[in-house]
Amino acid sequence: MADWDLRPASLRDLEAVVELRAVVMRPDLERLGRYDPDRVRRRLRDAFDPSHTWVIEVGGTFAGSVALRPAQDARWFEHFYLAPGLQGRGIGSDVLRTLLERCDRDGVRVRLDVLQGSPARRLYERYGFSVESEDPVDVFMVREPPPVSEPG
Repeated sequence: MADWDLRPASLRDLEAVVELRAVVMRPDLERLGRYDPDRVRRRLRDAFDPSHTWVIEVGGTFAGSVALRPAQDARWFEHFYLAPGLQGRGIGSDVLRTLLERCDRDGVRVRLDVLQGSPARRLYERYGFSVESEDPVDVFMVREPPPVSEPG
C-alpha cells in the first residue's frame, strides 16, 4: 500500500481537482449519457470550498481530493477523487476510514451520493452506508454514527 497523506486544500488546488474529476467521472457519466466536458468541470468550480476540502498526496504528490461539507443534520462526503493509477491499492479505503472515524468521534451522520452503477458504491456499502433514496442518475446514501456506549 502506498504512503499517503491529507493536507488542507487551497484555491491553488482547484484546477488539479477539476481535471482529476473530469477524468475519474468520465466513464460513469458516459455510461449514463451525461458526460459534458465543460459541465463536469464547471460543477466542481462552482462548488469548490477549500475550507472543507483536503488534498490526498501520495509520496508528496497530488493524488486526489475529498471534502466533508457540514450540513444541518450531517456532513456531506463529496469530491472524493483518486488518480486512476492509484485506485485499487487501499488508499481510498484508508482515506474514507480516516474521515469516518473523525465523524464517528463527533457522533455525526454522513451522507453522500454516488452515480448509478458506479463501483464506488460497493466501497461505501462496506463502510456502513445504506441507500436512502435514488433517482435515474444518483444513489443517495447515509451512514449513521455508531451508538455511544455508556461507561461502566
